[in-house]
Amino acid sequence: MNARRTYRTAARAQRGFSLIEILIVVALIALIAGMVANQVFGGQDRAKVKMAQAQVTALAGKVSNFEGDTGALPQRLEDLITSPGNVKGWLGPYSKEGELKDPWNTPYEYRTSGRSFTITSLGADKQSGGTGVDADISSE
Repeated sequence: MNARRTYRTAARAQRGFSLIEILIVVALIALIAGMVANQVFGGQDRAKVKMAQAQVTALAGKVSNFEGDTGALPQRLEDLITSPGNVKGWLGPYSKEGELKDPWNTPYEYRTSGRSFTITSLGADKQSGGTGVDADISSE
């Protein structure tokens, strides 16, 4: 009789997990993976925003250097790379071609009135306006 009880107890111990228990564990793992992915990818977006802010500031400095050398603002950002030809005192290149695009691979917008200028990144959505990572980043 003792051998029979020992066999039943051993059989119960070896039954393993039920389907419900396995599904609960898989759901918990998926939830944790989703939270981690959100933090990782959300961090990339924040890093791109900070990078765009730094690049806008750097480009504004390069435009100021161009103005200091030539006495006039560039008509377009590409004038920082190659001499516009009609400008005296150009000592460039002031920038590299890759620096004229934001972290989302969109060209920076450059506007000048002749006396002042604005450099703008449209953000992650590549459209004017927006909030969060979609917000415009401007030198103003």
